[in-house]
Amino acid sequence: MYDIRIINDLEQCRDIWKSTIPQEKVWDIWEFRACFQKHFQRPICFITAENSRGPTEILPLSWIEEAQSYGYFPGETWQDKTWIEQNRIPADSEILCDMLDRCPEQYYLRYLRPSLGSVSQNQCVVDEVGYLFRPRDYNYDIENYFQQFSRKSSKNIKREIASLHAGSRYRYDDMSDFEHLMQLNFNNFGNYSYFYDLRFRESFRTLMHYLNDKGWLRITTIIIRGEIAAVDIGCVYRGDYTLLGGGTNRDYPGVAKLINLHHMQRGCKERFNLIDFLCGDFSWKRKFHLTERPLYVLSNCPLETDPSEDLELKGVGYVE
Repeated sequence: MYDIRIINDLEQCRDIWKSTIPQEKVWDIWEFRACFQKHFQRPICFITAENSRGPTEILPLSWIEEAQSYGYFPGETWQDKTWIEQNRIPADSEILCDMLDRCPEQYYLRYLRPSLGSVSQNQCVVDEVGYLFRPRDYNYDIENYFQQFSRKSSKNIKREIASLHAGSRYRYDDMSDFEHLMQLNFNNFGNYSYFYDLRFRESFRTLMHYLNDKGWLRITTIIIRGEIAAVDIGCVYRGDYTLLGGGTNRDYPGVAKLINLHHMQRGCKERFNLIDFLCGDFSWKRKFHLTERPLYVLSNCPLETDPSEDLELKGVGYVE
């Protein structure tokens, strides 16, 4: 037997999160998400299932006023939809249904991991597709990776990369480059940039400092002829290299391919488990034959088309 409760106290919710969510991915870490809660300040609503020993399952929600629905905690948004990926609901189907029934308003839960127990297919559908590079699949050798391309495609990519690489240099982990990243992203996307929202921008800044303090931060900057051509920010946690955001200079066509291939080469050299390029249907992701990983949405709201499907803004945030 279990009881369903609703908890709104942040500290209590933190303790329950830490006791019920395994910290397998960087997205699972409370402090990671707290960087966004600090600036968005969404009202929280954790629905828990408890037995005699305490909470065993949680449905962690945040009220998103502008969307008039609950989203997955901490309710950080871009274009009124949450951004953090690989959200998880540690509950079996029966308990989850009971918790969802107790949700006070509509809910729209995005980027859910596929391990959703036996939730029925009419409840849970594919939200977006994430893209991964797994160095082990190629024996940690980038040349083995290029063998899956046609000879012509491989030659064209290497030629384009070489022309940029010849005049470039790399800079690593300079936190001041975060300002350049934001400016490049603004220049490309204007008010569609997720850094356009001050809350998101400052959340990301807080997150950068948190990741740096933990020793997980990776900032990669490409400089061509003395000008910053691309900046990426990411993190390494338990052998997974996750690219969180980035920007490119339109004056250097092809620089997105250059920096992405650099990440892949780095992944082979450092023998990462995977490189996660996040969701977002950028054309380069398909051209680079990355591994697709669907994430799911669970909602009782009318499902709408994500603007990123047309504008290609989700993920690392490049234009090619």
